[in-house]
Amino acid sequence: MNGLLFALTFVAALGCGVIAGVFFAFSAFVMSALARLPAQQGIAAMQAVNVAAITPAFMAALFGTALACGTLIVSSFLVWGEPFAGYLLTGGALYLVGTIVTTVAYHVPRNEALARIEPHGAGAEDHWSRYLRGWTAWNHLRFAAALAAAATLTIALRIG
Repeated sequence: MNGLLFALTFVAALGCGVIAGVFFAFSAFVMSALARLPAQQGIAAMQAVNVAAITPAFMAALFGTALACGTLIVSSFLVWGEPFAGYLLTGGALYLVGTIVTTVAYHVPRNEALARIEPHGAGAEDHWSRYLRGWTAWNHLRFAAALAAAATLTIALRIG
């Protein structure tokens, strides 16, 4: 593995690990802590989290890692005969599909819907209950995909 490809893979593996850590925190304790609050407080807290999450640092980590993984997928075809190529392809795909597609297709629409909920409004408690179950279940997938991507890219580094 040449120096540039090694560096890109290293950065992507680290990015996948960072994002896996963020999603792990939500799966392991953040969402269960919010679920212990009265629905109105849980909704308001998650609404605040969703606004606060849109920072340059988090967006750069989430989508910068996606760009790196997309580049690794393309690169994997350029070095296909190498033993690490399949790991680059698999790691990049795990992150893009399991993390980014899940975020954009599932989590963002639900976060946007939650943003429109009045915490004390009619139906807010039922919405919150459904949101917690579905959002957390799909977040487990995002965490597992990002962690698997980090591991797979780390294997590519070892082989390469």
